[in-house]
Amino acid sequence: MPAELQAPAAWRTVDFISDLHLEAHAPATVAAWQHYLHTTTADAVFMLGDVFEVWVGDDAAQPGSFEAQCGHILAQAAQQRALFFMPGNRDFLLGSAFLSASQVQWLADPTVLVFAGHRWLLSHGDALCLGDTDYQHFRTQVRSPAWQRRFLARPLAERLTYARQLREHSEARKRASQPGDYADADAALSLDWLHASRASVLIHGHTHCPADHALAADLRRCVLSDWDASAQPPRLQVLRGTAQGLQRINLEST
Repeated sequence: MPAELQAPAAWRTVDFISDLHLEAHAPATVAAWQHYLHTTTADAVFMLGDVFEVWVGDDAAQPGSFEAQCGHILAQAAQQRALFFMPGNRDFLLGSAFLSASQVQWLADPTVLVFAGHRWLLSHGDALCLGDTDYQHFRTQVRSPAWQRRFLARPLAERLTYARQLREHSEARKRASQPGDYADADAALSLDWLHASRASVLIHGHTHCPADHALAADLRRCVLSDWDASAQPPRLQVLRGTAQGLQRINLEST
C-alpha cells in the first residue's frame, strides 16, 4: 500500500501542480509561480515533481543563489497555506535541509490523499512510463541511495557540470524525436496502483500532456500540465480539488 495523507477537516480546497521546471533563465514562470503561491485560495498546494529544472543538492541553495531565492518564496507562502513536495525526475535530490528551511512537507511517491470524501492517488508519474526503458534503467540507478551518496559527495561545480550535460542530452533527444515517441503512463500499471490504493483518481505529471483518461468504471487518470509563462498562450494550469471534485484552472501570466 502506498503512503496515505489524511487531509485536515478544515481544508476546503487543494491545488495540484507539477513540471514547472523553474530556473533562473525563465523569470516569467518563476514570477507566475510566486504570484500564484501567494494568491491561491487553496488550503494546500501539492507540487508533484519537477518543480525545478535541475537540483544537484541542497548545498546549491547558497545565499544569493536562485535556489535560495526560491526557498524564500516557499517559506513566505508556507505562512499562508500548507505546501507539499513530491520528487520528480529533475529534482529527486531535493532534500530535507531545503524542505525544512522552506517549511515544505515531503511526500512519498505515490501517496493517497484522503480529502473531502475522496481518495486521490498522487504521483509524479515517471515510474508509470514503462515503455521508456532507457529512462527506467536510469531512474533505477539514480534513485539508489548508494548512487546518491556518491554523487552528493562530489564537488558542487562537478555536479552542476554533470547536470548540464544531462540537460543537453535531453534537449537533443527532444529535437530528434517525433510525435508519439515518448511513452505515456502504462494503463495496466495505473489501474493496478488505483486498485491497490482503493483510490478513484490517479493524479500525476511528467508527460506534459494534460488530459483526463478513463481507465475503468469510475476510475480515471488526470495528467497535470507543465508550466511555461512565456509560451503562446501561456501554460499555467492548476488542477483544483474540492468536495465536488476536480477542475482545471488556467491562470493568467503576471
